[in-house]
Amino acid sequence: MQAVKEMPVSLLHLLETVHHTKKIEKGTFLFQEGSPADEMYIVQSGILQISKIIPDGRELTLRMCSNGDFIGELNLFSPSSRYLLSARVVESGEVAVIMKDVLEEKLSQNLSLSFEFIKWMSQQYRKTQTKFRDLVLHGKKGALYSTLIRLSNSYGINTNNGILLEIPLTNQELANFCGTSREVVNRLLSDLRKEKIISIDKGTITIHDVEFLKNEIECEDCPTEICKVD
Repeated sequence: MQAVKEMPVSLLHLLETVHHTKKIEKGTFLFQEGSPADEMYIVQSGILQISKIIPDGRELTLRMCSNGDFIGELNLFSPSSRYLLSARVVESGEVAVIMKDVLEEKLSQNLSLSFEFIKWMSQQYRKTQTKFRDLVLHGKKGALYSTLIRLSNSYGINTNNGILLEIPLTNQELANFCGTSREVVNRLLSDLRKEKIISIDKGTITIHDVEFLKNEIECEDCPTEICKVD
């Protein structure tokens, strides 16, 4: 079994609570908002999109999870037995399944493990908080620019031509990160292409001037581990 990529070494004890593994297929949901929540997951392979459906029907993507990421943690020690978010599979793979009650018992019995888990949860909260800050303070343009910066930190590869985003995303998927429409993202991307800030080849984005994006949203230079989409 593969290690959890972002958790401290002491949290690898969580792997001891894995009940079984489960294959996930592209286009399906691992779980959906409102469904019974009695399982947590560690991604072994593939990519999942963690989203919230907002009241007007639009989808707001909060995380992209891949190998080693932990999913479903918001339901721990919660009186609610239903998922607060949805997890859609965008690339087929496999997840390790942890039963919620088993993990809660493990954390209750191990103080040091609980402390490390709380610190990790705090970091996840900071990631979400900074995303909402950009959405609220900088509008639709700022939301897209912030998303491109976060994607570069999570999936970017430095090339002679700029930062290549290794993960291909449709304009609708980008719109979901921003809580806006595909048409708005189409226009904003077109503007960035005209200004040669980015280029797009077969759905893959290369960022040529990431500093422009940062300046436009008054980037606070958060640590890279916070300014990410995973």
